[in-house]
Amino acid sequence: MTKITIAKGDGIGPEIMNATLEILNAAGARIETDEIEIGEKVYLSGNTSGISDESWDIVRRNKIFLKAPITTPQGGGYKSLNVSTRKFLGLYANVRPCISLHPFVETKHPKMDIVIIRENEEDLYAGIEHQQTDEVVQCLKLISRPGCEKIVRYAFEFAKQQNRKKVTCFTKDNIMKQTDGLFHEVFNEIAKEYPEIQNEHWIVDIGAAKVADTPQVFDVIVMPNLYGDIISDIAAQITGSVGLAGSSNIGEECSMFEAIHGTAPDIGGKNIANPSGLLQGAIMMLNHIGQSDIAEKIQNAWLKTIEDGIHTSDIYNEDTSKQKVGTKEFTKAVINNLGLKPSILISANFTNSGEIKMPKYIRRAPSKKELVGVDMFTHWGDTDPNILAEKINSLGIKNLELSMITNRGIKVWPNGFKETFCTDHWRCRFKKEDNSMMSNKDIIDLLEKLNNENLEIIKTENLYSFDGKNAFSLGQGQ
Repeated sequence: MTKITIAKGDGIGPEIMNATLEILNAAGARIETDEIEIGEKVYLSGNTSGISDESWDIVRRNKIFLKAPITTPQGGGYKSLNVSTRKFLGLYANVRPCISLHPFVETKHPKMDIVIIRENEEDLYAGIEHQQTDEVVQCLKLISRPGCEKIVRYAFEFAKQQNRKKVTCFTKDNIMKQTDGLFHEVFNEIAKEYPEIQNEHWIVDIGAAKVADTPQVFDVIVMPNLYGDIISDIAAQITGSVGLAGSSNIGEECSMFEAIHGTAPDIGGKNIANPSGLLQGAIMMLNHIGQSDIAEKIQNAWLKTIEDGIHTSDIYNEDTSKQKVGTKEFTKAVINNLGLKPSILISANFTNSGEIKMPKYIRRAPSKKELVGVDMFTHWGDTDPNILAEKINSLGIKNLELSMITNRGIKVWPNGFKETFCTDHWRCRFKKEDNSMMSNKDIIDLLEKLNNENLEIIKTENLYSFDGKNAFSLGQGQ
């Protein structure tokens, strides 16, 4: 018997959780539940995290968390509990299977069967944002080698366990050469350890187009957080409905299972919602905790129900469906089909399922790190970069030279174009005149000089080389 934590959430959450638990109990799932309250009510009670300390204790003690969708109130400084949960509990891998149920659920892609594995803890979802000038805000995109290695290795281990043939990597490293470039680099390194599995890389924009147009060419796709969030929803939708898809969030100690859709408050409590997404999350949970026999029984009953044409309104189609039902009626139909298998759709076989045991991350020996320059960002209201350059160069800064000014990433000095639109946010790059190493004192002295001339420095970014290789981007057009 495995004790799990459940949360019924908001909107349609309570009714689809009740439906899911009813099916699990009828199938003989060997679980006990501890229920916690999270989401909108907790937020509005004055808890900006959306969860109490006591509830965190229960989640961490049980380590397995089945969660219905929750609402994060807009405004008021509320942080997404979904993101917080994944990060606090170290749930680094988000796994979303997207499988066509043709011809019983309408889709343009009858042969689609892909699994999207999304990095879950970093990237732009670090949520580090600042307004720096009247016109410019920034969001920091953080990509780490440990984060890349864990998610890429998980993707290959998943493919190996499930007898999948190919792992594809999506990035945008033609533009983000440092962050996405690291993800792609790690993918290439780890792919060499799995010669029996095909590997390939796509730029994410054309890759997304290919998923929407020809998803059957993909098998397992691994990618950073934001791309994975967007593309997994696209993939789920083109199988027939986002409401059919579940996901797992896997960590070294804890794991969370959920539907990928939201709370749909407009239909909450009306016996309309499709519980399939959360049920699919629960099936993934059962596989994870070693109850694949129950997972297989439920999945086959669910497939048989879909095949019988007993459909909720989100997937009902006059040409392919036989009966439009509500949440409770769909739940009853699945329970009645326990022990049966579909005759046309492929029956579930979870023999190779279970928790994937991952090796601990081993930190590499540190590189030789040298300070080679600094970018100073300034809030400056004029639109002519030549005036800014003249002002800086008139300060008589010793040993350092202004080598470049950019605005929103594009080089505007020296030799900028008058057609380039500039905001009030400027990056000024300084290096040693003789290209030697800089020191922190050089930066402090530079800051003092600029401050004395009333140039407002809103941010500094040190420029480093690692083992002699520059580890920072050039200005666009440089």
